[in-house]
Amino acid sequence: MPQQTDDQPKALKPALESMTLLVAAVIVHDKTTNRVVLLQRSENAKFAQGMWDLPVGKSEPGEPITETAVRELYEETGLTVKPESLKIAHVIHGAWGVEAPSGFLTVVFAAHEWTGEPENREPRKHSQVRWTDADAIPENFVETTRSALRSYLAEGLEVSLDGWR
Repeated sequence: MPQQTDDQPKALKPALESMTLLVAAVIVHDKTTNRVVLLQRSENAKFAQGMWDLPVGKSEPGEPITETAVRELYEETGLTVKPESLKIAHVIHGAWGVEAPSGFLTVVFAAHEWTGEPENREPRKHSQVRWTDADAIPENFVETTRSALRSYLAEGLEVSLDGWR
């Protein structure tokens, strides 16, 4: 993980106070069968209990967003992707989030190459992880990532705003 070095300028205080939470999500899309990997949040999840979602998680300090995507996908589903194989599918800019009172920015990546089979590696956070037909996305889905997924599948808009208006 990259670390702050003496030759890097320090962040200015107002920038630190207004920082948005940086998040990565991954759409694992099997184009041959037109399926995507989804997870269902458990009743113990921090937010969106019982709702479906993409594999998604917060960036660690000093971690490139592609590494966040790779790490979170593996931690949640057991699937392995190479950072260089990720393609940007969508960007979500939210004005507010459960753990992000100053807003959040989610970079949604698409992965068409992976190794492994999806499994629920965080059963306290998720009730299930599975392949889902891309034409049968559940309605009970986290709105921001559902919009990103639908946009990606329709090859639509690449940026969405949430809570700004």
